[in-house]
Amino acid sequence: MIMKETLSIELKELLHSAEHTIKTRKGTYLFQEGREAKELYVIRSGRIQISKITPDGRELTLRICSKNDIVGELTLFTEQAKYLLNAKILEDGEVAVINKEELEQKLFENGALAFEFMKWMSDHFRRTQTKLHDLVLHGKKGALFSTLIRMSNSYGVKTEKGILIDIPLTNSELGNFCGVSRETVNRMLSELRSKEILSIHKGRIHIHDLDFLRREINCEECPILMCNIE
Repeated sequence: MIMKETLSIELKELLHSAEHTIKTRKGTYLFQEGREAKELYVIRSGRIQISKITPDGRELTLRICSKNDIVGELTLFTEQAKYLLNAKILEDGEVAVINKEELEQKLFENGALAFEFMKWMSDHFRRTQTKLHDLVLHGKKGALFSTLIRMSNSYGVKTEKGILIDIPLTNSELGNFCGVSRETVNRMLSELRSKEILSIHKGRIHIHDLDFLRREINCEECPILMCNIE
């Protein structure tokens, strides 16, 4: 996800110079991996899930994008580009459409904007790498704990009882973020509930002891810029 506050006015204007917008409908795909990539999209409203299908057919969710985020950016400056990921619509909304070749040309003509865009892309790759690092290094339990911590940084609301992750999630959806099955998520969440580490109400997770999750994975207290689900 783009950290909007870090972008210059010039780059914001460039990314919002789209020729037209399209409506998006929940449950459909904005694009799917393998398809020819000619456009990028700036989200005006709604949420979009970015995911990858693993070789064994499982879905691994990498991030959830929302207003003012860009999706499809990995195709820039690549000949005969194809989308590398899937973009599934989670909520009805609207996206602005940017022609890939036109954006490349504008960046080529403006070195300062190109440098800024490359810097943002580098930060984006670092966030993705840290997520994959957690999935590989900490195993199933660590992957879930890391995902919950990232969720709390992205969607957490402080309450008297801890931090409420203010986005509804099924155990299957949570499992997709962790690369584990729904049954495994069920078991691990049950254990955390029995220890009163968290509680769940109407699909929303309330974390009561975030420090416990951090200790279990030897959390390095990364900046929120790097430790989020977006």
